[in-house]
Amino acid sequence: MSDHSGHTHGLSPVTATGKHRRRLLIVFIITMSVVLIQVAGALLSGSLALLADAGHMLSDAAGVSIALVAAWIAARPPTARRTYGYQRAEVLAALANAVLLIVIASVIFIEALRRLGSQTEVHTGLMLIAAIVGGLANLASLLVLHSGRKESLNVRGAYLEVLGDLLGSAAVVVSAVVIMLTGYQQADTWASILIALMILPRAWSLLKEVIDVLLEATPAGVDIALIRDHIVSVDGVADAHDIHIWTITSGVPVFSAHVVVDEEHLTPEGMDRVLDGLTRCLSSHFDTDHCTFQLEPASHAVHEGQQHA
Repeated sequence: MSDHSGHTHGLSPVTATGKHRRRLLIVFIITMSVVLIQVAGALLSGSLALLADAGHMLSDAAGVSIALVAAWIAARPPTARRTYGYQRAEVLAALANAVLLIVIASVIFIEALRRLGSQTEVHTGLMLIAAIVGGLANLASLLVLHSGRKESLNVRGAYLEVLGDLLGSAAVVVSAVVIMLTGYQQADTWASILIALMILPRAWSLLKEVIDVLLEATPAGVDIALIRDHIVSVDGVADAHDIHIWTITSGVPVFSAHVVVDEEHLTPEGMDRVLDGLTRCLSSHFDTDHCTFQLEPASHAVHEGQQHA
């Protein structure tokens, strides 16, 4: 005797990224405005560091736009063909964002190395003004994204990118001041290399999180052994096995388990009480609204052994 359905059904149509679409839109507008300012400043001043910072911010804007489109797609309801809906689209967007960051960093790094052996005059006045404007805009974007960075991979990715942009703008400001005070033009090139090196670790961090979701790894901070102990402590439960915990997208964890029930609880009323206890247990120890339990007697283990043989 087994119950193949959990006590809660369906996935919320609002994903973690979807809840912060307005914040992402504000950041997109701010970022694109600064990109235009910095590109103009880079072309007029001849600063590779400023152009690198503009390129980084353009990749941020592209990443945010991808996240916005993905959030819209993810809100579409499930179908018979796609029973989890389109929520995984947000993860694919984060993957594209991480790859884009790596490409941008590589291009900046290669161009900076090419410039190391040449002398390029940089007009520091325009460079400094554009960098300061970019830094202030990045600070504003950080404040907008701060509250949502722990809920969504895409918001976290945008937050990390903007943080890197802020550091990049600071590097451009420092290099402009160095050139103004010492005349050392290569400071611009070294700032470009520094910006590229700041982008790569953040891109790798985001890529690693995306891969964990795509491989359906257990969410960070979740202890399966501890959750199993809590399940077994529910009245009427003798054992639990085949426990699986994964993530559809940011903020949408999913749980399933086979639960062995004592013989005296193998009645409709008894199993209902066990399901109620399991649901309360999961909601208090593991934050998910989508859980599936297969309730089975101890004798069912023999049949499972045959199936797995």
